[in-house]
Amino acid sequence: MVKKYTTFALVYAVIALAMGVFYREFTKILGFGGFTSLSFIHTHYFVLGMVFFLLLALLEKSFSFSAQGKTMPFVVVYNIGLNIACLGFLIRGITQVLGVTLASAPDAALAGIAGIGHILLAVGIVAILLKVRKSAA
Repeated sequence: MVKKYTTFALVYAVIALAMGVFYREFTKILGFGGFTSLSFIHTHYFVLGMVFFLLLALLEKSFSFSAQGKTMPFVVVYNIGLNIACLGFLIRGITQVLGVTLASAPDAALAGIAGIGHILLAVGIVAILLKVRKSAA
């Protein structure tokens, strides 16, 4: 599992770098100087993607918490939640930079989707940390 966690970390590092470049270049090309949700994507993928999975790899090496089984479903939930949340940031940020004003229903739907991503992220992280805690005792 250590290799799997470090692979996730690598993938998220690449995505974080790509999203950072996209944010910088997209706003620069369009001459946008205000606040945009695009700025959150780079940080979310670095910290909640790369750093989290690097720490998880170290914890796995120390406690072998995945050996107890049933950890991967929580990792999948975590990954889905992170990507849904970041997709919400991406869509919201692009509309902000382009100056598109969303109607009430699509705006609420986008906020709801991002919220669901954050809920899945929270459920995944708590469940994984409970597995780590159980194996550390």
